[in-house]
Amino acid sequence: MKLLTKSRFKLGLECPNKLYYTRKKEYANKKQEDPFLQALAQGGFQVEELARMHYPNGVLIEGKDGEYEQLWQQTQTLLTQENVIIYEPAFLVDGLFIRVDVLVKKGNSIELIEVKSKSFTPDDDYLFIGKRGSMVSSWKPYLFDIAFQKHVIQLCFPTWNIQSYLMMADKTKKASIDGLNQLFRISNKEGNRTGITKKVNTLAETGNPVLGRKNISQIVADIEADKHKYHDNLGFLESITFLKNNYLKDNYANWPTSYATCKACEFKCTPEDDKNGLKSGFKECFIKQHKWTKADFNKENIFDIYNFRKGNKIFEQGLFFKDQLTEEIIDLKLDANKLTTSNRQILQIEKAIEKDKSLFVDKEGLKKEIESWNYPLHFIDFETSTVALPFSKGLKPYEQVAFQFSHHIYHKDGKIEHANEYINNKAGFFPNFEFIRALKKALENDNGSILRYSNHENTILNAIYVQLLASNEADKQELIDFIQHISHSKKESTIKWKGERDMIDLWEIEKNFYYNPLTKGSNSIKEVLPASLNSSKFLQEKYSKPIKDIKITSKNFSENHIWLEVENEIVNSPYKMLPSVFEGWSEEQLENTLSEIEDIDNGGAALTAYGKLQYTDMTQSEIDELSSALLKYCELDTLAMVMIFEHFKEIF
Repeated sequence: MKLLTKSRFKLGLECPNKLYYTRKKEYANKKQEDPFLQALAQGGFQVEELARMHYPNGVLIEGKDGEYEQLWQQTQTLLTQENVIIYEPAFLVDGLFIRVDVLVKKGNSIELIEVKSKSFTPDDDYLFIGKRGSMVSSWKPYLFDIAFQKHVIQLCFPTWNIQSYLMMADKTKKASIDGLNQLFRISNKEGNRTGITKKVNTLAETGNPVLGRKNISQIVADIEADKHKYHDNLGFLESITFLKNNYLKDNYANWPTSYATCKACEFKCTPEDDKNGLKSGFKECFIKQHKWTKADFNKENIFDIYNFRKGNKIFEQGLFFKDQLTEEIIDLKLDANKLTTSNRQILQIEKAIEKDKSLFVDKEGLKKEIESWNYPLHFIDFETSTVALPFSKGLKPYEQVAFQFSHHIYHKDGKIEHANEYINNKAGFFPNFEFIRALKKALENDNGSILRYSNHENTILNAIYVQLLASNEADKQELIDFIQHISHSKKESTIKWKGERDMIDLWEIEKNFYYNPLTKGSNSIKEVLPASLNSSKFLQEKYSKPIKDIKITSKNFSENHIWLEVENEIVNSPYKMLPSVFEGWSEEQLENTLSEIEDIDNGGAALTAYGKLQYTDMTQSEIDELSSALLKYCELDTLAMVMIFEHFKEIF
């Protein structure tokens, strides 16, 4: 039976054309639906289980989503009771199907409770609706999802008075017990509805509540009245009818293309997808709507232009290709000291049009920057997680957890040492203070410059700084002083500092002084590394040799390991040589599937693996295997920074 479910409704709101391509094996799809994976990475199943404990004695509707009629029949039977609480009730009507997280029925008065592993601050008056009266874009999919649920329930029971709520982690609440996040564990891989082992029987055993709920009934009513629209030209009820008819009849909606939506489209083919004979929904849209030819698809288009905020406006003007753009359109802004955003955009456009793969480097600026650094150079990378339910007493939901770091040292004579690493693979252990002690021990032996890639590490040190202030650690002042020595305060911090040894951001160096056309406009280390390897004869010659022959040490790879793998004269990314950390999923697949999770760009693979270590029952051999994979990933992150530095050093 084909039905418009709430997940299909949300997908259709993104772009109605996607409903034609979804769940068709012949089409490439970068985002694979995996509720278990998403719940695991963010601990969402814990929030769901804890939320149910706020509504005790509820009845769980068991069964798989595909068993629509059976689930609906079970729900109807329970709803004959005057008062009842149901977990995961199902509603089926007129080609529409939903399941609700928690439903409380008291006669005809209904509470529809949607549980989200997101967080909120109760006194934030502009959480959902901004100061100017428009809906906050990041909340839009969730709010329309709840409106859709309410609509389907109301169709089934027109006389019901339905109040709608969002239940989430309250960022103002502190856990009053240790190990709150270990009270709900996954005992098998059935997903977030079954296979959960609870270690408590009552809400009181979980300590002070860390969840709260917001009544969003008025917002839902405003959505129904079209005060808030997902698309300007489509009302709420119109959207349901439009999406349902197209999906059930398997029609292509012919919804107009747009820059932002098409840029992020998951139905694009990679070269590997092409080899496997998969179709591209993205291509089909542009063939149908813009009459693109094979030659057009081979032309350089605007979708990969770096940080292209004018993309929407230019796309609407019918400018799809780089050779249609000028400096006037880009609005070029110059800076004598670094590459500006528009400089990088013009460089990318010009080099793409001319098929010029040569580097652009501000050699003088890059040399001046690097020569200001103190040897030995220290390259560090953190792996972190934020989870809804706190690890320890006194912590709030979604506090940062730093569970791993890697540390490479580059000595003045060119020797490279994988000097230190730290990993926490113990379930339920809050590692941050142990983590910072290990980092301090690794970095305090000299005054060499410390390098990171992007701002993540500085953000984490700021978070640990705040946690230390509230702690009773015996050495907390010593650790606070260390953090202030190697970092700088965030803008919103009430206490300001900039350490004498403040970490240097290699990401900023790359953005300011270097452009490599092979990165396709990206500054991600996952793109800059393979681009550097393919552009550098020095790196190719050096890293095509075994580790033992190139003045480098490693804690996780054998001395015979060779980092470079060349295929069809192209150097493959070393990341592709690493073992999977989650059952055959590549890091790219994980990050695409988990793209809605905040900060996923800081390591989807590590984040998911850490969730697995924390919340699933594993044998020691499984823990060791997963830990080994994590250590290899993190080691490569800091070695990648070293390689990029060596490439920069080679240039000048």
